[in-house]
Amino acid sequence: MVRVMINEEIKHYEQGTRYQLIAKDYQNQYENDIVLLLVNGKLQELHNTLLTDCKISFITTADKPGMQTYQRSVILLMLKSIYDVVGQDAISKVTIDFSISKGLYIRCEGDVPITDRLLEKIESRMRGLVEEDLPIMKKSIPTDEAVEMFHKHRMYDKEKLFNYRRVSKVNIYSINEFEDYYYGYMCPSTGYLKYFKLYPYQDGFVLQFPTTGNPRKVPPFEPQHKLFQVMKESSNWGELLEVPDVGSLNNKITKGGISELILVQEALQEKKLAEIAATFSEQRNKKIIMIAGPSSSGKTTFSHRLSIQLLAHGLRPHPIPIDDYFVNREESPLDEEGNYNYEDLDAIDVELFNKHMTQLLQGETVNMPMYNFKTGVREYKDHYLALGKDDILVIEGIHGLNDKLSHSLPKDSKFKIYISALTQLNIDEHNYIPTTDGRLLRRMARDARTRGASAKDTIGMWKSVRRGEERNIFPYQEEADVMFNSALIYEFSVLKQYVEPLLFSVPKDTAEYVEAKRLLKFLDYFLGVSSENIPSNSIVREFIGGSCFKA
Repeated sequence: MVRVMINEEIKHYEQGTRYQLIAKDYQNQYENDIVLLLVNGKLQELHNTLLTDCKISFITTADKPGMQTYQRSVILLMLKSIYDVVGQDAISKVTIDFSISKGLYIRCEGDVPITDRLLEKIESRMRGLVEEDLPIMKKSIPTDEAVEMFHKHRMYDKEKLFNYRRVSKVNIYSINEFEDYYYGYMCPSTGYLKYFKLYPYQDGFVLQFPTTGNPRKVPPFEPQHKLFQVMKESSNWGELLEVPDVGSLNNKITKGGISELILVQEALQEKKLAEIAATFSEQRNKKIIMIAGPSSSGKTTFSHRLSIQLLAHGLRPHPIPIDDYFVNREESPLDEEGNYNYEDLDAIDVELFNKHMTQLLQGETVNMPMYNFKTGVREYKDHYLALGKDDILVIEGIHGLNDKLSHSLPKDSKFKIYISALTQLNIDEHNYIPTTDGRLLRRMARDARTRGASAKDTIGMWKSVRRGEERNIFPYQEEADVMFNSALIYEFSVLKQYVEPLLFSVPKDTAEYVEAKRLLKFLDYFLGVSSENIPSNSIVREFIGGSCFKA
Protein backbone atom coordinates (compact mmCIF):
# COMPACT_ATOMS: atom_id res chain seq x y z
CA MET A 1 0.00 0.00 0.00
CA VAL A 2 1.11 3.58 -0.75
CA ARG A 3 0.52 6.57 1.55
CA VAL A 4 -1.08 9.54 -0.26
CA MET A 5 -1.93 13.01 1.03
CA ILE A 6 -4.93 14.57 -0.76
CA ASN A 7 -6.46 17.86 0.43
CA GLU A 8 -4.64 17.51 3.78
CA GLU A 9 -6.18 14.04 4.19
CA ILE A 10 -4.09 10.85 4.38
CA LYS A 11 -5.31 7.95 2.24
CA HIS A 12 -3.82 4.58 1.33
CA TYR A 13 -3.99 3.04 -2.15
CA GLU A 14 -2.49 -0.07 -3.62
CA GLN A 15 0.73 0.53 -5.53
CA GLY A 16 0.02 0.61 -9.27
CA THR A 17 -3.44 2.18 -8.88
CA ARG A 18 -4.27 4.41 -11.85
CA TYR A 19 -4.57 8.10 -10.98
CA GLN A 20 -7.87 8.12 -12.89
CA LEU A 21 -9.40 5.85 -10.24
CA ILE A 22 -8.13 8.09 -7.44
CA ALA A 23 -9.58 11.14 -9.22
CA LYS A 24 -12.99 9.42 -9.43
CA ASP A 25 -13.00 9.08 -5.62
CA TYR A 26 -12.76 12.87 -5.34
CA GLN A 27 -14.64 14.07 -8.44
CA ASN A 28 -17.82 14.82 -6.43
CA GLN A 29 -15.86 17.44 -4.48
CA TYR A 30 -15.18 19.41 -7.67
CA GLU A 31 -17.64 21.26 -9.88
CA ASN A 32 -15.62 20.63 -13.05
CA ASP A 33 -13.96 17.55 -14.50
CA ILE A 34 -10.59 16.50 -13.11
CA VAL A 35 -8.32 15.96 -16.14
CA LEU A 36 -4.80 16.11 -14.63
CA LEU A 37 -3.15 16.05 -11.26
CA LEU A 38 -0.04 17.30 -9.50
CA VAL A 39 2.01 14.58 -7.83
CA ASN A 40 4.58 16.14 -5.49
CA GLY A 41 4.27 19.29 -7.60
CA LYS A 42 4.81 17.51 -10.94
CA LEU A 43 2.04 17.45 -13.54
CA GLN A 44 0.80 13.94 -14.36
CA GLU A 45 -1.78 12.42 -16.71
CA LEU A 46 -4.64 10.40 -15.26
CA HIS A 47 -3.61 7.19 -17.04
CA ASN A 48 -0.34 7.09 -15.06
CA THR A 49 -0.09 4.89 -11.97
CA LEU A 50 0.72 5.44 -8.31
CA LEU A 51 4.25 4.32 -7.43
CA THR A 52 5.42 5.80 -4.10
CA ASP A 53 4.21 7.88 -1.15
CA CYS A 54 3.24 11.31 -2.41
CA LYS A 55 1.09 14.42 -2.15
CA ILE A 56 -1.62 14.83 -4.80
CA SER A 57 -3.69 17.81 -5.88
CA PHE A 58 -6.17 17.80 -8.75
CA ILE A 59 -6.32 19.95 -11.90
CA THR A 60 -9.76 20.57 -13.44
CA THR A 61 -10.90 22.21 -16.66
CA ALA A 62 -11.33 25.42 -14.67
CA ASP A 63 -7.51 25.59 -14.39
CA LYS A 64 -5.35 26.72 -17.31
CA PRO A 65 -3.34 23.46 -17.64
CA GLY A 66 -6.58 21.50 -17.42
CA MET A 67 -8.34 23.48 -20.13
CA GLN A 68 -5.26 23.25 -22.38
CA THR A 69 -5.32 19.46 -21.93
CA TYR A 70 -9.05 19.39 -22.71
CA GLN A 71 -8.65 21.46 -25.87
CA ARG A 72 -5.75 19.35 -27.17
CA SER A 73 -7.83 16.23 -26.66
CA VAL A 74 -10.80 17.72 -28.52
CA ILE A 75 -8.50 18.54 -31.46
CA LEU A 76 -7.44 14.88 -31.65
CA LEU A 77 -11.12 13.87 -31.45
CA MET A 78 -11.99 16.29 -34.26
CA LEU A 79 -9.18 15.12 -36.53
CA LYS A 80 -10.11 11.46 -36.00
CA SER A 81 -13.72 12.34 -36.88
CA ILE A 82 -12.77 14.31 -40.01
CA TYR A 83 -10.80 11.39 -41.41
CA ASP A 84 -13.58 8.96 -40.46
CA VAL A 85 -16.23 11.07 -42.25
CA VAL A 86 -14.28 12.30 -45.29
CA GLY A 87 -11.74 9.55 -45.78
CA GLN A 88 -7.96 9.78 -45.85
CA ASP A 89 -7.62 9.96 -49.61
CA ALA A 90 -9.76 13.11 -49.91
CA ILE A 91 -7.63 15.13 -47.46
CA SER A 92 -4.10 16.30 -48.14
CA LYS A 93 -3.78 18.32 -44.93
CA VAL A 94 -5.80 19.66 -41.98
CA THR A 95 -4.27 22.77 -40.42
CA ILE A 96 -5.09 24.29 -37.04
CA ASP A 97 -4.39 27.81 -38.23
CA PHE A 98 -4.95 30.28 -35.37
CA SER A 99 -7.25 31.14 -32.46
CA ILE A 100 -10.36 33.25 -32.95
CA SER A 101 -13.56 33.80 -30.92
CA LYS A 102 -12.71 31.38 -28.06
CA GLY A 103 -11.94 28.73 -30.65
CA LEU A 104 -9.62 27.71 -33.46
CA TYR A 105 -9.85 28.43 -37.17
CA ILE A 106 -9.21 25.27 -39.18
CA ARG A 107 -8.53 24.69 -42.89
CA CYS A 108 -8.83 21.46 -44.85
CA GLU A 109 -6.75 21.06 -47.99
CA GLY A 110 -7.84 18.61 -50.66
CA ASP A 111 -11.19 17.65 -52.11
CA VAL A 112 -13.11 18.74 -49.00
CA PRO A 113 -15.63 21.56 -49.57
CA ILE A 114 -16.70 22.81 -46.13
CA THR A 115 -20.50 22.82 -45.90
CA ASP A 116 -23.01 22.91 -43.05
CA ARG A 117 -23.92 19.31 -43.83
CA LEU A 118 -20.29 18.14 -43.67
CA LEU A 119 -19.72 19.86 -40.32
CA GLU A 120 -22.91 18.30 -38.98
CA LYS A 121 -21.56 14.87 -39.93
CA ILE A 122 -18.17 15.56 -38.35
CA GLU A 123 -19.72 16.90 -35.16
CA SER A 124 -22.11 13.93 -35.00
CA ARG A 125 -19.14 11.57 -35.34
CA MET A 126 -17.31 13.45 -32.57
CA ARG A 127 -20.29 13.09 -30.23
CA GLY A 128 -20.58 9.42 -31.11
CA LEU A 129 -16.95 8.85 -30.10
CA VAL A 130 -17.60 10.73 -26.85
CA GLU A 131 -20.52 8.40 -26.11
CA GLU A 132 -18.30 5.37 -26.74
CA ASP A 133 -15.81 6.72 -24.15
CA LEU A 134 -12.86 5.29 -26.06
CA PRO A 135 -9.42 5.38 -24.38
CA ILE A 136 -6.94 7.95 -25.65
CA MET A 137 -3.89 5.75 -25.85
CA LYS A 138 -0.32 6.93 -25.33
CA LYS A 139 2.87 5.25 -26.45
CA SER A 140 6.50 6.33 -26.48
CA ILE A 141 8.51 5.51 -29.62
CA PRO A 142 12.05 6.34 -30.80
CA THR A 143 12.32 9.75 -32.49
CA ASP A 144 13.60 8.22 -35.76
CA GLU A 145 10.61 5.91 -35.85
CA ALA A 146 8.30 8.87 -35.21
CA VAL A 147 9.81 10.79 -38.14
CA GLU A 148 9.16 7.82 -40.43
CA MET A 149 5.58 7.56 -39.12
CA PHE A 150 4.90 11.28 -39.74
CA HIS A 151 6.22 10.95 -43.30
CA LYS A 152 3.99 7.93 -43.91
CA HIS A 153 0.93 9.86 -42.64
CA ARG A 154 1.91 12.91 -44.77
CA MET A 155 2.39 15.02 -41.62
CA TYR A 156 5.41 16.76 -43.14
CA ASP A 157 5.41 19.66 -40.64
CA LYS A 158 5.98 17.18 -37.82
CA GLU A 159 8.61 15.34 -39.86
CA LYS A 160 10.60 18.59 -40.20
CA LEU A 161 10.03 19.48 -36.55
CA PHE A 162 11.44 16.23 -35.18
CA ASN A 163 14.55 16.37 -37.32
CA TYR A 164 15.67 18.99 -34.76
CA ARG A 165 14.52 17.24 -31.58
CA ARG A 166 17.29 16.07 -29.27
CA VAL A 167 15.04 13.79 -27.24
CA SER A 168 15.33 10.06 -27.92
CA LYS A 169 11.62 9.30 -27.49
CA VAL A 170 8.36 10.84 -28.76
CA ASN A 171 4.95 10.47 -27.13
CA ILE A 172 2.24 9.51 -29.63
CA TYR A 173 -1.47 9.65 -28.78
CA SER A 174 -4.18 7.72 -30.57
CA ILE A 175 -7.92 7.05 -30.72
CA ASN A 176 -8.73 3.70 -32.36
CA GLU A 177 -5.35 3.60 -34.15
CA PHE A 178 -5.63 7.21 -35.41
CA GLU A 179 -2.22 8.51 -34.30
CA ASP A 180 -0.85 12.00 -33.81
CA TYR A 181 1.64 14.04 -31.77
CA TYR A 182 0.65 16.80 -29.35
CA TYR A 183 2.67 19.31 -27.41
CA GLY A 184 1.37 18.61 -23.89
CA TYR A 185 -0.80 16.24 -21.92
CA MET A 186 -4.14 14.66 -22.90
CA CYS A 187 -7.34 13.44 -21.27
CA PRO A 188 -7.53 9.66 -20.64
CA SER A 189 -10.60 8.99 -22.81
CA THR A 190 -13.07 10.54 -25.24
CA GLY A 191 -15.82 10.46 -22.58
CA TYR A 192 -14.30 13.59 -21.01
CA LEU A 193 -14.80 15.64 -24.20
CA LYS A 194 -18.46 16.67 -24.04
CA TYR A 195 -18.31 20.39 -24.78
CA PHE A 196 -17.49 21.73 -28.28
CA LYS A 197 -19.18 23.13 -31.38
CA LEU A 198 -18.25 23.48 -35.07
CA TYR A 199 -19.14 26.61 -37.07
CA PRO A 200 -18.49 27.23 -40.78
CA TYR A 201 -16.42 30.39 -41.26
CA GLN A 202 -14.71 31.89 -44.30
CA ASP A 203 -12.91 29.11 -46.24
CA GLY A 204 -12.76 26.77 -43.26
CA PHE A 205 -14.50 26.35 -39.94
CA VAL A 206 -14.12 27.20 -36.26
CA LEU A 207 -13.85 24.64 -33.47
CA GLN A 208 -15.33 26.45 -30.49
CA PHE A 209 -14.32 25.51 -26.92
CA PRO A 210 -15.53 26.33 -23.42
CA THR A 211 -13.26 28.53 -21.29
CA THR A 212 -11.77 28.20 -17.80
CA GLY A 213 -14.40 30.69 -16.61
CA ASN A 214 -17.24 28.37 -17.69
CA PRO A 215 -15.81 24.93 -18.57
CA ARG A 216 -19.20 23.27 -19.11
CA LYS A 217 -20.60 25.70 -21.66
CA VAL A 218 -19.45 26.52 -25.18
CA PRO A 219 -19.77 30.28 -25.74
CA PRO A 220 -21.56 31.47 -28.89
CA PHE A 221 -19.37 32.01 -31.93
CA GLU A 222 -18.79 35.72 -32.50
CA PRO A 223 -17.23 36.43 -35.91
CA GLN A 224 -14.25 38.77 -35.68
CA HIS A 225 -13.83 39.80 -39.29
CA LYS A 226 -11.12 42.42 -38.82
CA LEU A 227 -9.05 40.18 -36.57
CA PHE A 228 -9.51 37.28 -38.98
CA GLN A 229 -8.22 39.32 -41.92
CA VAL A 230 -5.10 40.32 -39.97
CA MET A 231 -4.46 36.73 -38.89
CA LYS A 232 -5.04 35.48 -42.43
CA GLU A 233 -2.66 38.08 -43.82
CA SER A 234 -0.05 37.01 -41.27
CA SER A 235 -0.50 33.36 -42.22
CA ASN A 236 -0.02 34.34 -45.86
CA TRP A 237 3.20 36.12 -44.87
CA GLY A 238 4.38 32.89 -43.26
CA GLU A 239 3.66 30.99 -46.47
CA LEU A 240 5.31 33.72 -48.55
CA LEU A 241 8.46 33.53 -46.43
CA GLU A 242 8.27 29.72 -46.51
CA VAL A 243 8.18 29.66 -42.70
CA PRO A 244 4.69 28.54 -41.62
CA ASP A 245 5.94 26.31 -38.80
CA VAL A 246 8.82 25.78 -36.39
CA GLY A 247 10.47 23.04 -38.47
CA SER A 248 10.64 25.42 -41.45
CA LEU A 249 12.11 28.16 -39.25
CA ASN A 250 14.78 25.79 -37.98
CA ASN A 251 15.54 24.79 -41.58
CA LYS A 252 16.00 28.47 -42.44
CA ILE A 253 18.38 28.92 -39.50
CA THR A 254 20.55 25.89 -40.29
CA LYS A 255 20.83 26.86 -43.96
CA GLY A 256 22.06 30.38 -43.16
CA GLY A 257 18.89 32.21 -44.17
CA ILE A 258 17.98 33.80 -40.85
CA SER A 259 19.58 37.21 -41.55
CA GLU A 260 17.55 37.63 -44.73
CA LEU A 261 14.40 36.41 -42.95
CA ILE A 262 14.86 39.03 -40.21
CA LEU A 263 15.28 41.82 -42.78
CA VAL A 264 12.31 40.73 -44.89
CA GLN A 265 10.03 40.36 -41.86
CA GLU A 266 11.04 43.80 -40.58
CA ALA A 267 10.49 45.25 -44.06
CA LEU A 268 6.98 43.77 -44.20
CA GLN A 269 6.14 45.41 -40.87
CA GLU A 270 7.56 48.74 -42.03
CA LYS A 271 5.47 48.49 -45.21
CA LYS A 272 2.36 47.96 -43.08
CA LEU A 273 3.26 50.95 -40.91
CA ALA A 274 3.67 53.10 -44.03
CA GLU A 275 0.24 52.00 -45.27
CA ILE A 276 -1.38 52.94 -41.95
CA ALA A 277 0.30 56.36 -41.99
CA ALA A 278 -0.84 56.96 -45.59
CA THR A 279 -4.43 55.98 -44.70
CA PHE A 280 -4.45 58.38 -41.76
CA SER A 281 -2.87 61.27 -43.65
CA GLU A 282 -5.72 61.17 -46.19
CA GLN A 283 -8.27 61.84 -43.42
CA ARG A 284 -7.56 65.48 -42.69
CA ASN A 285 -10.40 65.80 -40.16
CA LYS A 286 -8.70 63.43 -37.72
CA LYS A 287 -6.33 64.86 -35.13
CA ILE A 288 -6.01 61.94 -32.70
CA ILE A 289 -4.60 58.45 -33.17
CA MET A 290 -5.69 56.06 -30.40
CA ILE A 291 -3.44 52.98 -30.10
CA ALA A 292 -4.51 50.07 -27.90
CA GLY A 293 -3.47 46.50 -27.42
CA PRO A 294 -2.77 43.90 -24.75
CA SER A 295 0.35 43.71 -22.62
CA SER A 296 3.69 43.35 -24.45
CA SER A 297 2.26 44.01 -27.89
CA GLY A 298 4.98 46.56 -28.61
CA LYS A 299 2.72 49.62 -28.39
CA THR A 300 5.53 51.97 -27.44
CA THR A 301 7.83 51.06 -30.33
CA PHE A 302 4.87 50.97 -32.71
CA SER A 303 3.81 54.50 -31.75
CA HIS A 304 7.36 55.82 -32.30
CA ARG A 305 7.74 54.08 -35.68
CA LEU A 306 4.30 55.24 -36.78
CA SER A 307 5.26 58.77 -35.76
CA ILE A 308 8.28 58.62 -38.07
CA GLN A 309 6.06 57.53 -40.96
CA LEU A 310 3.64 60.37 -40.17
CA LEU A 311 6.52 62.85 -40.22
CA ALA A 312 7.30 61.61 -43.72
CA HIS A 313 3.75 62.68 -44.66
CA GLY A 314 4.31 66.21 -43.37
CA LEU A 315 2.52 65.71 -40.05
CA ARG A 316 3.90 66.43 -36.59
CA PRO A 317 2.95 63.62 -34.21
CA HIS A 318 3.16 63.89 -30.42
CA PRO A 319 3.23 60.49 -28.65
CA ILE A 320 1.27 60.53 -25.37
CA PRO A 321 1.24 57.46 -23.08
CA ILE A 322 -2.09 57.03 -21.29
CA ASP A 323 -0.02 55.65 -18.41
CA ASP A 324 1.04 59.22 -17.62
CA TYR A 325 -2.56 59.79 -16.52
CA PHE A 326 -2.55 57.07 -13.87
CA VAL A 327 -4.07 58.20 -10.61
CA ASN A 328 -1.62 58.20 -7.71
CA ARG A 329 -0.90 54.63 -6.66
CA GLU A 330 -2.68 54.89 -3.31
CA GLU A 331 -5.88 55.86 -5.17
CA SER A 332 -5.68 52.93 -7.64
CA PRO A 333 -8.49 50.33 -7.65
CA LEU A 334 -7.80 46.83 -6.32
CA ASP A 335 -8.33 43.50 -8.08
CA GLU A 336 -9.92 40.33 -6.68
CA GLU A 337 -6.69 39.44 -4.83
CA GLY A 338 -6.39 42.89 -3.25
CA ASN A 339 -3.53 44.01 -5.51
CA TYR A 340 -3.41 47.32 -7.39
CA ASN A 341 -5.30 46.88 -10.65
CA TYR A 342 -3.53 49.03 -13.23
CA GLU A 343 -5.56 47.43 -16.05
CA ASP A 344 -8.83 48.93 -14.77
CA LEU A 345 -10.12 52.12 -16.41
CA ASP A 346 -10.53 53.63 -12.92
CA ALA A 347 -6.74 53.50 -12.59
CA ILE A 348 -6.73 56.38 -15.13
CA ASP A 349 -7.70 59.97 -14.27
CA VAL A 350 -10.20 60.00 -17.14
CA GLU A 351 -11.52 63.49 -16.49
CA LEU A 352 -8.06 65.07 -16.43
CA PHE A 353 -7.15 63.20 -19.62
CA ASN A 354 -10.26 64.50 -21.40
CA LYS A 355 -9.70 68.03 -20.11
CA HIS A 356 -6.10 68.12 -21.39
CA MET A 357 -6.92 66.56 -24.78
CA THR A 358 -9.83 68.98 -25.29
CA GLN A 359 -7.61 71.94 -24.41
CA LEU A 360 -4.99 70.77 -26.91
CA LEU A 361 -7.57 70.37 -29.68
CA GLN A 362 -8.79 73.90 -28.94
CA GLY A 363 -5.29 75.29 -29.42
CA GLU A 364 -4.43 75.82 -25.75
CA THR A 365 -1.07 75.06 -24.15
CA VAL A 366 -1.02 72.25 -21.59
CA ASN A 367 1.58 71.26 -19.01
CA MET A 368 1.66 67.50 -19.65
CA PRO A 369 1.98 65.10 -16.69
CA MET A 370 4.50 62.30 -16.33
CA TYR A 371 3.83 59.32 -14.10
CA ASN A 372 6.67 58.25 -11.82
CA PHE A 373 6.44 54.45 -11.61
CA LYS A 374 8.94 54.30 -8.76
CA THR A 375 7.07 56.66 -6.45
CA GLY A 376 3.59 55.94 -7.81
CA VAL A 377 2.83 59.65 -8.17
CA ARG A 378 1.91 61.78 -11.21
CA GLU A 379 4.43 64.63 -11.66
CA TYR A 380 4.67 67.86 -13.67
CA LYS A 381 8.07 68.95 -14.98
CA ASP A 382 7.23 71.90 -17.26
CA HIS A 383 6.62 69.69 -20.29
CA TYR A 384 4.36 72.07 -22.23
CA LEU A 385 2.54 71.10 -25.40
CA ALA A 386 0.45 73.02 -27.92
CA LEU A 387 -0.83 71.79 -31.29
CA GLY A 388 -0.19 73.52 -34.60
CA LYS A 389 -2.07 73.05 -37.87
CA ASP A 390 -0.23 69.83 -38.82
CA ASP A 391 0.21 68.50 -35.28
CA ILE A 392 -1.56 65.34 -34.18
CA LEU A 393 -1.80 63.37 -30.96
CA VAL A 394 -0.63 59.75 -30.89
CA ILE A 395 -2.18 58.32 -27.71
CA GLU A 396 -1.08 54.87 -26.60
CA GLY A 397 -2.48 52.65 -23.85
CA ILE A 398 -4.63 49.61 -23.15
CA HIS A 399 -7.90 51.61 -23.05
CA GLY A 400 -7.34 53.48 -26.31
CA LEU A 401 -10.28 51.83 -28.14
CA ASN A 402 -12.74 52.35 -25.28
CA ASP A 403 -14.76 55.51 -25.91
CA LYS A 404 -15.28 55.88 -22.15
CA LEU A 405 -11.63 56.93 -21.92
CA SER A 406 -12.04 59.74 -24.49
CA HIS A 407 -15.75 60.43 -23.97
CA SER A 408 -15.54 64.20 -24.47
CA LEU A 409 -13.48 64.06 -27.67
CA PRO A 410 -15.28 64.23 -31.05
CA LYS A 411 -15.63 60.75 -32.55
CA ASP A 412 -14.79 61.94 -36.03
CA SER A 413 -11.44 63.26 -34.78
CA LYS A 414 -10.26 59.82 -33.61
CA PHE A 415 -8.45 57.16 -35.65
CA LYS A 416 -8.27 53.86 -33.75
CA ILE A 417 -5.52 51.27 -34.11
CA TYR A 418 -5.46 47.86 -32.46
CA ILE A 419 -2.05 46.24 -32.06
CA SER A 420 -1.23 42.77 -30.79
CA ALA A 421 1.42 40.08 -31.22
CA LEU A 422 -0.71 37.67 -33.25
CA THR A 423 1.69 34.77 -33.69
CA GLN A 424 1.57 33.51 -37.28
CA LEU A 425 3.93 30.62 -36.60
CA ASN A 426 2.72 27.18 -35.50
CA ILE A 427 4.65 24.29 -34.01
CA ASP A 428 3.16 22.06 -36.69
CA GLU A 429 -0.13 21.63 -38.53
CA HIS A 430 -2.00 20.38 -35.44
CA ASN A 431 -0.22 22.30 -32.66
CA TYR A 432 -0.82 26.04 -32.81
CA ILE A 433 1.02 28.60 -30.67
CA PRO A 434 -1.29 30.71 -28.48
CA THR A 435 -0.66 34.43 -28.98
CA THR A 436 -0.51 34.85 -25.21
CA ASP A 437 2.67 32.71 -25.04
CA GLY A 438 4.57 35.15 -27.23
CA ARG A 439 3.47 38.13 -25.18
CA LEU A 440 4.28 36.40 -21.89
CA LEU A 441 7.82 35.61 -23.05
CA ARG A 442 8.28 39.17 -24.29
CA ARG A 443 7.17 40.56 -20.95
CA MET A 444 9.38 38.14 -19.06
CA ALA A 445 12.47 39.39 -20.95
CA ARG A 446 11.54 43.05 -20.49
CA ASP A 447 10.57 42.75 -16.80
CA ALA A 448 13.87 41.07 -15.99
CA ARG A 449 15.85 43.70 -17.90
CA THR A 450 14.05 46.87 -16.79
CA ARG A 451 12.49 46.00 -13.43
CA GLY A 452 14.67 43.21 -12.09
CA ALA A 453 11.61 40.94 -11.94
CA SER A 454 12.00 37.17 -11.93
CA ALA A 455 10.21 34.78 -14.27
CA LYS A 456 8.26 33.62 -11.23
CA ASP A 457 7.04 37.19 -10.64
CA THR A 458 5.97 37.65 -14.27
CA ILE A 459 4.16 34.30 -14.43
CA GLY A 460 2.51 35.01 -11.08
CA MET A 461 0.93 38.28 -12.20
CA TRP A 462 0.07 37.14 -15.74
CA LYS A 463 -3.36 35.80 -14.77
CA SER A 464 -4.34 39.23 -13.46
CA VAL A 465 -3.01 40.90 -16.62
CA ARG A 466 -5.00 38.51 -18.82
CA ARG A 467 -8.14 39.11 -16.78
CA GLY A 468 -7.74 42.86 -17.36
CA GLU A 469 -7.26 42.33 -21.10
CA GLU A 470 -10.44 40.25 -21.35
CA ARG A 471 -12.38 43.05 -19.69
CA ASN A 472 -10.77 46.17 -21.07
CA ILE A 473 -9.20 45.44 -24.46
CA PHE A 474 -10.56 42.44 -26.38
CA PRO A 475 -14.23 43.58 -26.28
CA TYR A 476 -13.24 46.71 -28.25
CA GLN A 477 -10.76 45.31 -30.78
CA GLU A 478 -13.25 45.06 -33.65
CA GLU A 479 -13.96 48.81 -33.28
CA ALA A 480 -10.48 49.65 -34.54
CA ASP A 481 -10.10 51.38 -37.91
CA VAL A 482 -6.99 49.29 -38.60
CA MET A 483 -5.17 46.41 -36.93
CA PHE A 484 -1.44 45.80 -36.75
CA ASN A 485 0.24 42.48 -36.01
CA SER A 486 3.47 43.09 -34.09
CA ALA A 487 4.55 39.43 -33.97
CA LEU A 488 7.78 38.59 -35.77
CA ILE A 489 8.20 35.16 -37.24
CA TYR A 490 11.76 34.78 -35.91
CA GLU A 491 11.31 36.19 -32.41
CA PHE A 492 10.94 32.97 -30.38
CA SER A 493 14.40 31.89 -31.54
CA VAL A 494 15.77 35.19 -30.23
CA LEU A 495 13.75 35.35 -27.00
CA LYS A 496 14.89 31.81 -26.19
CA GLN A 497 18.36 33.03 -25.14
CA TYR A 498 16.90 35.68 -22.84
CA VAL A 499 14.13 33.78 -21.07
CA GLU A 500 15.43 30.22 -20.74
CA PRO A 501 17.81 31.11 -17.86
CA LEU A 502 14.95 33.00 -16.17
CA LEU A 503 12.59 30.03 -16.50
CA PHE A 504 15.17 27.59 -15.15
CA SER A 505 15.39 29.76 -12.02
CA VAL A 506 11.73 29.21 -11.06
CA PRO A 507 11.76 27.04 -7.91
CA LYS A 508 10.18 23.60 -8.25
CA ASP A 509 8.11 24.01 -5.09
CA THR A 510 6.22 27.09 -6.37
CA ALA A 511 2.86 27.38 -8.11
CA GLU A 512 4.57 29.00 -11.11
CA TYR A 513 6.84 26.01 -11.80
CA VAL A 514 4.28 24.11 -13.91
CA GLU A 515 3.96 27.02 -16.34
CA ALA A 516 7.73 27.59 -16.37
CA LYS A 517 8.32 23.94 -17.27
CA ARG A 518 5.71 24.11 -20.06
CA LEU A 519 7.39 27.17 -21.56
CA LEU A 520 10.82 25.53 -21.37
CA LYS A 521 9.48 22.53 -23.25
CA PHE A 522 7.95 24.88 -25.83
CA LEU A 523 11.22 26.77 -26.36
CA ASP A 524 13.08 23.51 -26.81
CA TYR A 525 11.49 23.18 -30.26
CA PHE A 526 13.39 26.26 -31.47
CA LEU A 527 17.00 26.67 -32.51
CA GLY A 528 18.50 29.79 -30.97
CA VAL A 529 19.36 32.91 -32.96
CA SER A 530 21.64 35.80 -32.03
CA SER A 531 20.11 39.27 -31.71
CA GLU A 532 23.01 41.06 -33.41
CA ASN A 533 21.26 41.36 -36.79
CA ILE A 534 18.00 42.74 -35.39
CA PRO A 535 17.55 46.44 -36.31
CA SER A 536 17.56 48.94 -33.44
CA ASN A 537 14.03 50.08 -34.31
CA SER A 538 12.59 46.54 -34.21
CA ILE A 539 9.65 45.86 -31.92
CA VAL A 540 11.65 42.96 -30.44
CA ARG A 541 14.21 45.50 -29.18
CA GLU A 542 11.57 46.92 -26.83
CA PHE A 543 11.83 43.66 -24.87
CA ILE A 544 15.42 42.45 -25.22
CA GLY A 545 17.08 45.89 -25.16
CA GLY A 546 19.08 47.92 -27.66
CA SER A 547 16.16 49.97 -28.99
CA CYS A 548 16.84 53.34 -30.54
CA PHE A 549 13.59 54.53 -28.95
CA LYS A 550 12.91 55.21 -25.29
CA ALA A 551 11.16 51.88 -24.75
